[in-house]
Amino acid sequence: MSIAKVTEVISSSSKSFDDAVENGIKRASKTLKGITGAWVADQKVTVKDGEIQEYRVVMKISFVLDD
Repeated sequence: MSIAKVTEVISSSSKSFDDAVENGIKRASKTLKGITGAWVADQKVTVKDGEIQEYRVVMKISFVLDD
């Protein structure tokens, strides 16, 4: 029997939401082993002078706990 855990990660990118997701997964993979999936819980942007400065995502990442 496997037990999974879910953790929340906030990640950002100056390029796109997709890039923010990739950055978050890549960084989480350095610490969390056994990542099996993720979903975006929220998205937002920061704006300065009418231009998007940063794309941010809040992700829920699931991973299997070691035996």
